[in-house]
Amino acid sequence: MTVIESVHADHGATFEERGDRRVVAHYGRPDRTHVAVRNVVGVTERGYGVLTVEGEDRVDFVDNAVSNRVPADDGEGCYALLLDPQGSVETDMYIYNAAEGDRLLLFLPPGEHERVAEDWRGKTFIQDVTITDATDDFGVFGVYGPQATEKIASVLNKSGTPDRPLSFVRGTMGDAGVTVIRDDGLAGEEGFEVVCAASEAADVFDTLENRGNAAAPFGYRTWETLTLEAGTPLFESELSGRRPNDCGVRNALDFEKGCYVGQEVVSRIENRGRPSNRIVGLAVEAVPEPGAAVFADDAAVGEVTRAAESPSRDEPLALAFVDDDVATGESTESDADADEGTELTVRVDGEERSATRHPLPFVEGSDDSARRPRYADE
Repeated sequence: MTVIESVHADHGATFEERGDRRVVAHYGRPDRTHVAVRNVVGVTERGYGVLTVEGEDRVDFVDNAVSNRVPADDGEGCYALLLDPQGSVETDMYIYNAAEGDRLLLFLPPGEHERVAEDWRGKTFIQDVTITDATDDFGVFGVYGPQATEKIASVLNKSGTPDRPLSFVRGTMGDAGVTVIRDDGLAGEEGFEVVCAASEAADVFDTLENRGNAAAPFGYRTWETLTLEAGTPLFESELSGRRPNDCGVRNALDFEKGCYVGQEVVSRIENRGRPSNRIVGLAVEAVPEPGAAVFADDAAVGEVTRAAESPSRDEPLALAFVDDDVATGESTESDADADEGTELTVRVDGEERSATRHPLPFVEGSDDSARRPRYADE
């Protein structure tokens, strides 16, 4: 559950389940808080599963398992994937080197941390590695919006704000010790994550909401529309079970590092230069369900992963995986149609509705999502 459920309840929150975590869905009118985040700043509790990895061999152990290079320096982090032997995503995670505390701190999607901890504990062998589920020990809050930097600066003591994505600093907010991480733009806005002890989470949330520059509290419904507009693939809807080359998450891959599970598949597709399908943005006539079929003429060419009514654009938007040739405009339509590309439709409530491809992001904000799909041949 959230570490400050009673505080959210006092704010009128509606809750939902994400993995094994109970999180805030919204406080009422999620479209209104979406606009507040896009224009000013908002704060939300993040529902991560948290692992700590300690011991002399901690960096080498995790580095050998994941798709990106684990930073060796204190105060630095990376975004990485765990892949299966077929090169498909088992989970994603953020890894931070807190060498001052002689540990790595890992943030995973809710529900994934328990599986990863159990799997890794069975693979430590003679290595000096201790893996601990620390989910209930921490509060983690996200602060996003074009005024996020000013917000953090107004309440953070004993440190300046971190200025590089996935770097972090230590300081205080009120009497609470905090770690402040510069985020990688997932909402399409400036962003930070504030980590504190669970016992101090209520005070930190109050500070972020009410002290200094005020921030609007929001839940996961708003997070979904923010990240959709930013073109950010999320684990649950876009990444799980798919190959990272198809998802375009090149920021999660280090092509120079040593072997990890799934690397051969990733490298083979990279060297070929073409994935089998790609993520595209669609503006549609009506909001389709996840899994709705995408058609080019009469042929099924993909499926929707996520869609919503966009508060910023006031129209339905969707992310979808479609065949590579359709995504790149290289399908076999006639020369007369080639400039405009193949006409697409999406099935909504049993009817074919027109869909127009739109470059990502859908909305230009104060930052650019590091996960926005990027492909080797672009």
